[in-house]
Amino acid sequence: MANIEEVNEQNFNSVVVSSQIPVVVDFWAQWCGPCRKLTPVLEQIQNEFKDSIKVVKIDADKHVNISKEYGVISLPSILLFKDGELKEVMAGMMPKSAITSNIKKLLV
Repeated sequence: MANIEEVNEQNFNSVVVSSQIPVVVDFWAQWCGPCRKLTPVLEQIQNEFKDSIKVVKIDADKHVNISKEYGVISLPSILLFKDGELKEVMAGMMPKSAITSNIKKLLV
C-alpha cells in the first residue's frame, strides 16, 4: 500500500469529501481474501491515473460508522467520490477494466 493512503473516521471528510480531485475509496478488512487481491490492482490504478485521482483505503471493521453511513454491506466495496459526493458504488471483486471505466466517467 505504498501509494495508497489509509483513512479513518477522523480524517475521512478532510481526505475524501473535501478533495479537489476524485477519490476512489476501498472499503476492506484484514480477513477478506478478495480485498487483499484488490490492493495491487488499486495500486496500479493509482499509478496510472497519478494526479487525476486519489486512491484511499478504509478498514470497514475498524470504522463501522463510515461503513454504515455509506451503506457498505459487502467487502470489498469501492466507492467513487467527486466534488464531495458519492457518485458510484462497486461491490465485490471486479476486474481492473471495470474499475477504470467508472473512474474515467468521473474525469469527464
